Amino acid sequence: MASGVQDRSECCFLEWMRLQEQSLSELLQALNPSQPNGNELTQLIQKGVEQFQHYVDQRSQLANADVAGFFAPTWCTAWENSLLWIGGCRPSSFIRLVYVLCGLDLESKLEEFLGAGGGPPGRLGELSARQLVQVDGLQRRTVKEEEKLTDKLAALQEDVADQPIAAIARGLSRVGETCGELDRALDEHEQAMLAALLEADKLRLNTLKELVGILTPLQAADFLAMSKKLHLCVHEWSKKRDQRHGRVDQGN
Repeated sequence: MASGVQDRSECCFLEWMRLQEQSLSELLQALNPSQPNGNELTQLIQKGVEQFQHYVDQRSQLANADVAGFFAPTWCTAWENSLLWIGGCRPSSFIRLVYVLCGLDLESKLEEFLGAGGGPPGRLGELSARQLVQVDGLQRRTVKEEEKLTDKLAALQEDVADQPIAAIARGLSRVGETCGELDRALDEHEQAMLAALLEADKLRLNTLKELVGILTPLQAADFLAMSKKLHLCVHEWSKKRDQRHGRVDQGN
């Protein structure tokens, strides 16, 4: 049963990565013209959010059967797993990426200005004062929610050395022995892990929705394209590092 759930979870992730590649290609193509079509960008942004919603829904169903697998997924690389926060990325990383892209865009605009060139309007380097205030407010709220969830997870991890699991382990006659009481305690622990994962996924989704709502369609498309490209690059970079360290076969 466990291996079946793991296989389905891996297929879910691989399908998500395939959609990331497809979506990135569509976004880059739509952003390529000097005057991108606003309606087309809006549709692609909505499509991207809906795909993420579907992915989160699929994860929640699979996690009901094996939540622990999402905290150290075998379908991710060692480096990717080292970056995980409750089964995924930190929602605040979306906002930090916007700030980074905003700074890069400003540098590009300065170079274009000094070179008497013209840049496309409405990019992330042109966030309005109102947008900056909104993004800052979103970041503050998101970080606050992250801290609450981090504290919950820390308390959950500390519970392993607390009652009742520690008491049960002490009373066992041999290492690895199981009993009904232990199974019940571990089931309760996994339910708490599941609740934390679902809350984290909800925060990731809500942060993404609110962020793209603050940005213009052109800015949101820029952000989504870069976030997908970064995600795909990290996956490929870390696969090569795993190969270098002998963690996977060279042919995989």
